Amino acid sequence: MYLSSITDWWKYISTLCLVIVVTIVYCFCVSTFKKWKELNVPYSKPIPLFGNILNQVLGKVHAVEFYNKLYYEFTGHRYGVVFQMRTPYLMIRDPELINDVLIKDFLSFTDRGVYSDYKVNPLSNNLLFMKNPQWRTMRNKITPAFTPAKLKLMYGQIKECGDKLMKNINKYLKKKNNEIEIRDVIGKYSIDIVSTCIFGFELTDKESVFHECGKLMFTPTLKTLFGQMILMTDLTLFNIVRLKDFPTEVTDLFHSTLKDTITYREENKIIRNDFLQILMKTRRDLVLKTNLPDHEKFTETQIIANAFGIFTAGFETVSSTICYCLYELALNKDIQDKVRQEVQLKLSNNDGKFNNEFLLDLHYLDMVIAETLRMYPPVIALYRTTTQTYRVPNDSVMIEKGQKIVIPVYALHYDEQYYTDPKKFIPERFSAEENAKRPTGIYLPFGDGPRICLGKRFAEMEMKLAIAEMLTKFELCPCEKTEIPLKYSNVFFTLVPKSGIWLKFKKIN
Repeated sequence: MYLSSITDWWKYISTLCLVIVVTIVYCFCVSTFKKWKELNVPYSKPIPLFGNILNQVLGKVHAVEFYNKLYYEFTGHRYGVVFQMRTPYLMIRDPELINDVLIKDFLSFTDRGVYSDYKVNPLSNNLLFMKNPQWRTMRNKITPAFTPAKLKLMYGQIKECGDKLMKNINKYLKKKNNEIEIRDVIGKYSIDIVSTCIFGFELTDKESVFHECGKLMFTPTLKTLFGQMILMTDLTLFNIVRLKDFPTEVTDLFHSTLKDTITYREENKIIRNDFLQILMKTRRDLVLKTNLPDHEKFTETQIIANAFGIFTAGFETVSSTICYCLYELALNKDIQDKVRQEVQLKLSNNDGKFNNEFLLDLHYLDMVIAETLRMYPPVIALYRTTTQTYRVPNDSVMIEKGQKIVIPVYALHYDEQYYTDPKKFIPERFSAEENAKRPTGIYLPFGDGPRICLGKRFAEMEMKLAIAEMLTKFELCPCEKTEIPLKYSNVFFTLVPKSGIWLKFKKIN
């Protein structure tokens, strides 16, 4: 009887403890949900722990579908709250309010709201993640690397990479019966340009190492996906887990190679017109100088980190845009012919020379690239964090300091309210006349405001050269392997086609 009582007692205690633990876990999982109902802010009904992203976590939907669904769920509202795991994000869908956040009231939203543990990921301590005022100090120092004058000086190096791209395409065509999965060959072109024009690396046997690093950086693993889930659940837990943003072999190789390059240049007094030269001056100004204010004092690792940030930003986004542009030109032969005619006309007016002035004069190609960026934006959403309490204009809602903001770029780009027949490729949307009619805040492939993409002009030059070169030598056509329409892989947050992008290249005599 006594033993039976002891057993019953332990069962009772165990059950009670289990109930307490489950209650605590449940309260933790839903603790961020109640506030918005009390503030009378529209929100999408969440489920414990996962918020609104369960289907995304399970790989059932792409992030594009997730944001699109919520964007239209809040139709008629300027904003609404979505929950990524436990973390609430204020989704802003009103163009005027978007303009306020990115430009007019930027001082209340200076930080991107993208977090990384710099002790674990020292090379993530770059412009993408940096908070103000360090962000502003660093940006002011490296902006001169991307002025029109500097870009003009880099043109020769970009053209060299373009010539190599044409050789690589011809090699692929011999092996593949005129059909190419273009992402690999365009990815190599993009890596070549970043390596040579930005960092001054020579196009040698080492380049294959950087091509491989580029692939590794943008291939998600279960570990990285798990890390993002933990980050959206609880920041303290994320810091305990200490997961890396990029593979160690990539960051170690980049760190050692860049350090060696800087040392070699300094010892041999080598000066080049590239981003690395600007970064070396920044190092002298912000690292080697003494008695600097705290926000102007940087470390050697932060200098390398900002080079790494440019490397990551300049590889995948540009190569993807070129690939999607070629895909649309292959499917829209009339537009392809019109671009080719413009290229040939401007070439004849420029003595047949490909140079910086020639590229700047390709205005229809500008429209084609702009339409590509609308349909296939490099980022499907922009993020910000409020750096000080902010009252929404013409509204009673106060956004507290630290609140995360999301702007659904892809959904805005496909909203019929702003773009008629948005699934159709229509470059004329971006003529000077149409641009003048369009409100700000609805076209954001590079972001906007003070934190707009620093390398926008450089990226556009790189894209225009590759596309113009290819169209003078090849006619692009769909083939049996061309997927229409494209389907995106759910394991990537960006737009990555499941089956690649296959096109047929016909040589023009």
